[in-house]
Amino acid sequence: MTPSQVVILLSILLGIQPITTDLYLASLPAIGRELGASMAQLQLTLTALLLSFGLSQLVWGPISDRVGRRPVVLWGLGLYSLAGAMSVMSIHIHMLIVCRALQGMAMGAVVMAARAIVRDLYPPQEGAKVMSKGLSGLGVFALASPVLGGWLASVGGWTWALAALACFGLLAWLHAWLNLQETLPLERRITSGPWVSPRQWLGIVGHRGFQAFALQSSCAYGVLFTYLATSPFVFIQKMGLTGLGYGSLLACSSLSYLSGTFFCRWLLRRQALHRAAAWAGLISFTGAWLGVAGAALLTPTWWSLAVPIMIMIFAHGIHQPIGQSASIAPFPREAGTASALNGFAMMVAAFVMGQWLGMRFDGSIDLLVNGLAFWGSALAIVCWTGVQRHGRL
Repeated sequence: MTPSQVVILLSILLGIQPITTDLYLASLPAIGRELGASMAQLQLTLTALLLSFGLSQLVWGPISDRVGRRPVVLWGLGLYSLAGAMSVMSIHIHMLIVCRALQGMAMGAVVMAARAIVRDLYPPQEGAKVMSKGLSGLGVFALASPVLGGWLASVGGWTWALAALACFGLLAWLHAWLNLQETLPLERRITSGPWVSPRQWLGIVGHRGFQAFALQSSCAYGVLFTYLATSPFVFIQKMGLTGLGYGSLLACSSLSYLSGTFFCRWLLRRQALHRAAAWAGLISFTGAWLGVAGAALLTPTWWSLAVPIMIMIFAHGIHQPIGQSASIAPFPREAGTASALNGFAMMVAAFVMGQWLGMRFDGSIDLLVNGLAFWGSALAIVCWTGVQRHGRL
């Protein structure tokens, strides 16, 4: 595959995650009305997706280290499309939750394999740059998804948004079938021992560099999840934005993220990975506490919340290329398993936050602001301590 083919492929495979989460967010209030779902049940459509996404990677990762990346990607995209078609036919919220969990399981195969492909093809510093290009493509998908989701929700209802996910899965499967070549040669595959080795997992989890960068990517994902899980209710129900207006707000967030991935590449041409992470931690910390100060000193409006959020999402575009690629870098023969464990760590952070929000969130602004402050502060601590000590690859 040429470098441009790799970037396009990574953009599609990584982009499946924001499409799956963002495209249906504007439909959540309508799903609640039509299926008679409570706010906790609506939150579960997202947390079940992310929980199965994280858990499934623990299976897909070791499998991909044995059979290669291409079969896992094709299996994952096929299951994703099937689950998407089933979700359109949901007549009860519980059926929709199950379908979303199946989509998360399939998404785990696709995203895990994409991260492993980067490690198969590139050394650490170059891998972070390539990952940032793939995540720039993800940003384009994330930019279009909320606007398209808001339009689909207003024109055809929530079923149209879910049907669009199934169509995307089919198109992605076709593209992978035609263009994805195997990146893990036979001589680098793990062919002996148990399929899932606890000793192998412990070796990866016990690595200090993995711990530091996995914590970085997990805390960064905590920022994103808190924003996605609470913002529909804060901005639509509390502040009166329309579905299309909220979709436009998410599109602006995606544009901020996209800008962050470009800045990440600029930064990596001048700084080592651990130094670039320190700058990203400073930006996250600044955005988080600007939000707290704004909520305390001003009468909250949509823009007084949006500006600090945009700063944090900009930093997210730096954190994720570094954290996702650098956490896998020390494990060239076990890139799939390391990618899976990193992805699992991110989803644990999201699931814990989702459970906490499901129990406490009532649409108030304070939980959104305080949640972002928590994750922004945690990010700064991780990037300024653990990454600086153990992240010199």
